[in-house]
Amino acid sequence: MDVAGWVWGLTIVGLVGLLAFDFVFHVRRAHVPTLREAAVWSAGYIGVAVLFGVGMFALGGVDAGSEYFAGYVTEKALSVDNLFVFLIIMASFRVPPEDQQKVLLFGIAFSLVARTGFIFLGAALINTFAWVFYLFGLILLVTASSMLRPEGGEEARKADNPVIWLAKKVIRTSDHYDGDKLFTTLDGRRAMTPMLLVIIAIAGTDVLFALDSIPAIFGLTRNTYIVFTATAFSLLGLRQLYFLIGGLLDRLVYLSYGLSVILGFIGVKLILHALRENNVPFINGGEPVDVVEIGTGVSLLVIVGVLVVTVAVSLLSRRGRAQTAIANATRYATAYLDSEDDRSDAERERIFTMLINECDQLLALDPGGGQLVRDEPELIELLDRAAADHDRAGYTRSR
Repeated sequence: MDVAGWVWGLTIVGLVGLLAFDFVFHVRRAHVPTLREAAVWSAGYIGVAVLFGVGMFALGGVDAGSEYFAGYVTEKALSVDNLFVFLIIMASFRVPPEDQQKVLLFGIAFSLVARTGFIFLGAALINTFAWVFYLFGLILLVTASSMLRPEGGEEARKADNPVIWLAKKVIRTSDHYDGDKLFTTLDGRRAMTPMLLVIIAIAGTDVLFALDSIPAIFGLTRNTYIVFTATAFSLLGLRQLYFLIGGLLDRLVYLSYGLSVILGFIGVKLILHALRENNVPFINGGEPVDVVEIGTGVSLLVIVGVLVVTVAVSLLSRRGRAQTAIANATRYATAYLDSEDDRSDAERERIFTMLINECDQLLALDPGGGQLVRDEPELIELLDRAAADHDRAGYTRSR
């Protein structure tokens, strides 16, 4: 499918327009979005992406439409895994809830620009060197195998990646936020606020995730326009998705396994395609190898099927509910102990009550008589500190 230059231009203008509309009418005013608000905006972005796919079917044909939807679903699934890291970054930098939308929007905009560069670089390599399919396939297979290891999934979701470390070393920032400003005045000198550091962390982390996602989508289509639009639409709705399913992320305990299967499948598909176009001298004498070619329709069915099974099993599992209770208890205990928080006594009491409810739910879900809690030493420490602080506060109030 050949795409004219004016179509590229209109597409880019449309995407920039969506970002601008999002900022002016939703993000510019700092606030915490309600669940309904996040759901409406998420549905809107998904609707735009689906309508674009329908247009791809109508104007580009069945193959182009199928490739777009396969790429969009894959990128969307991989972006959900990104949200785990975003949550950790937000907590690590203690971003005020009302400012998190702006951080995500700017971070995603910067990462979209960077990913566009990756896409055109990948397309140039593929068009020049057929052996790049072998490289992309191996990258995905290695990534898939690492995600199957329990420690591999946890390492991928840590916030202490090289981008954040470098940003902390290079950028001089103030210790405190100044609303949602990127710059403030510190000791009479202009300084960057932590807000800018968080945006860099979000953008840089998302660029690192592109090292997996870009090879994955090139395994589903070689059309640069489809790769670009599927990636862009999956990123544009990421901010809304963050607020919509933030409370459900901890329930998706088997998501990494599902993504591992998908990446492994696409990795195999890439290698098979490389064999069919082989010109590497030490493989079959530099001649193409007659192997099966996995069609786009089959790829789309496999991707959707694996995601449906993974999400269903995660939501229904006792482990997923227990993991959610652990994460919620950790967040409530941290919020209760936040020394820089100016919450009222009534609000802190409400948070402590929610913490107790989560602990009760965790114990009810734990058939091992508290073994799940004992396996979380950091949570135990937080609970002990919160209980001690609550006892001291009660004693002070009684006096």
